Parts: sequence; C-alpha cells; structure tokens
Amino acid sequence: MSRFRNKFLGKCLSPCVALLLTIPTGIGLAQETTETAGSMAPPKPEITFTSWTGPYMRSQMLGFVRPYESENGVRVNVEHYNGGIAEIRDQVESANVVWDVVDLTQADSLRACEEGLLEDLSGIDLPAGSDGTPAGDDFVEGALNSCGVGVIVWGTAFAYSNSAFGDNPPASIAGFFDTESYPGPRAIRNDPTVIMEWALMADGVAREDVYSTLETDDGVERALEKMNAIRNGLQLWQSGSQPVRLLNSGDVTMSMIWATTGVSASKEEGADFAVNMDGRVIELDLFGIPKGSRYKDAAIDFIRYASSTTSLAKMVGFLPNGPTRKSSLSMLSDDVLKLIPNGPAYKDNVSIMSDANWWAANHARLEEAFQGWLTDAARQGASGTTR
Repeated sequence: MSRFRNKFLGKCLSPCVALLLTIPTGIGLAQETTETAGSMAPPKPEITFTSWTGPYMRSQMLGFVRPYESENGVRVNVEHYNGGIAEIRDQVESANVVWDVVDLTQADSLRACEEGLLEDLSGIDLPAGSDGTPAGDDFVEGALNSCGVGVIVWGTAFAYSNSAFGDNPPASIAGFFDTESYPGPRAIRNDPTVIMEWALMADGVAREDVYSTLETDDGVERALEKMNAIRNGLQLWQSGSQPVRLLNSGDVTMSMIWATTGVSASKEEGADFAVNMDGRVIELDLFGIPKGSRYKDAAIDFIRYASSTTSLAKMVGFLPNGPTRKSSLSMLSDDVLKLIPNGPAYKDNVSIMSDANWWAANHARLEEAFQGWLTDAARQGASGTTR
C-alpha cells in the first residue's frame, strides 16, 4: 500500500496540485488584466520637435514647448540640427521618420514641400489672433504656405571686433569685404545664402537687382570675385553660437551672425564685438511636418499652440526675433520692439528681404558654385584656412 501510494503521489501529486493551483489563478489574472486594460486610456504620443540650437532653441523651450507640455500633458522630445533638408529627405526616403515638427527656413520649407518631403498643411485650422483677426490675415506675407506655418521673422547681419575696430568701426556691409581698411580673417555660414547677396550689394548692385543679377552666370562670377577679398583665413560656421565664440576669442575680426543672437550676445559680460545691421538679410522660419510622421495629428496640435499670438509673443520676449503674427506685436515691450530685426529701430539701415522662392529654385546651382569657390580658396590658401 505504501509502495502504491508513493508511486501514485510521485506520478500525480505535482501535476495535479499544479493544475488545481494554476486554473483559478490564471482565470483571476485574465479577468483582472481584461478589466485593467479596459479602464486604462491609451498613452498620449510623444512628439519630437527639431529646431536650431543655442539661444533660439531656449526661446522656443520657454516660449511654447514647456508650456505646451504642462498644459496638455504631452511629452515633447527636442532635437537640434543645422538646417537644410537632407536629414528630412533621408528619413522620408527610408520610411524612418523620427521627427514630427521641424523649424525650417522659408526657402527650405518651399524646397522640401516641392520635393514631397512635408505633409500638406494647407487645410490646417489655425486659431485667430488675440485681437480676433483671422489667421490668414494675421500672419505676415510668406509665413503661410501649403506645407508650413510661420514662426519668426529674423535677420542675418555682420559683427566686428571691438578690439580691432572699436575706434573706427565699419559703417556698411561694404566694410565686410574691405580687408585693407579692416584687416583680419572673416567667418561666414557654410551656405551660399546671404554672403552672395552681400557680395553684390557691396559691389554696388542695388538690392532690388540682386536676384536678377544672380540669375546670370556673370552675376554669380561677380559675387564670387568680390568674395575673393575675404578668402585669407576664412572660417566657416554652422551653428549660431560659433560666430560668437570666434569673435570673442579673436579668431576672426568680422563674422556673419544671426542678428538677434548677435545683439543679445554682444551685451553679455566679456563680449568683445558689436553688430552692424546694415545690409542685413531678412528671412522667415516656418514649422513643417515630415511626410510620414506617425503622430501627424499631435504634431498639428502642437503647431496650432506654438504659432498662436501668445506663444509667439512669449518666445520673442526671450530672444527678440520678429513674430510672424501681427497680433503678437502689441504684447511686446518697447525694449523688445527696438531690437527685432524688422523693427523701426533699424529702418535707416539698408536691408534686403530674402527671396525664398528664388532660393528654393536656385539654391542647388549656387551651392555648387559656392562649394567650388571654397575648394579653390582651400587650394590657394594655407592648409585648413577655410575650415
């Protein structure tokens, strides 16, 4: 009997007990899991916002990114880039879109839209201005296109070293190319935009004739010939903080600089440069959504919030770019209004509005010419002088 009982228990006890224990427990867990799943709301998507780094990104973080997160309970991941549409193209063409909202220059917005790299936003329902003005009338010209919603009006100016030229500073954009009167190395952004407009204006071309001149091969050669004056020791930059460092360190005596970043940085303790707004090139930035974003609806909601009258005014309060909404101007202090690059404080300085449509159509052609000029400059100068 003992042997029988032991044999029986050895074969049956463990699986039988296990069966008795797991059946009711399993049923209970299944019921609990079902009930819990039914009561839980689906998680809100996390969107990724990509913009330019430095003071500009800080103004956006404080102006609308953090407030949006707080008010809507949505996580916004933030990344930075140095402009252009190559990264967007790579993501879209590889079906691996990881950016949901991107801050683009107007020309890049138009180019990316033309290539089919951005979602269609022509039907987006944007809130009216705080004064009741319909959105379509509240945004400045060029700030709305079929793939973009305006963010800021900004400018590119030039800065000069106080140590080098404090007693005799350059008075106009022509001084940027006058290395005899104002010697020393220059720094420019690694892009043909702005520098080629500057070169022609400094060479005597009226601002209204700049783009028709660049339309021709002779006009491009004229611009490059003028640029030869700054070849020696030329430095190239990509991010907005680089020219500030180059000027303060004495590595260059003049540099192209984003106007509002430059003005703000020039007032910081230890700064050794000043900004001249003559010849500044005025541009726009717009929000866009890469084609294939997994969170398109959430991205549109974010754009609605970030491009509102209040959000744009808050952002500009942290860094004085011009808001793309007219209704935002009434929310700005007099001190901020004096600093925005398209404001009344600089009305006596010559400026030119960047022709975004023209650049969208001609950027590739002038980029090739510009890079060819840089290659020739590197060959003719000391090794590494252009980098």
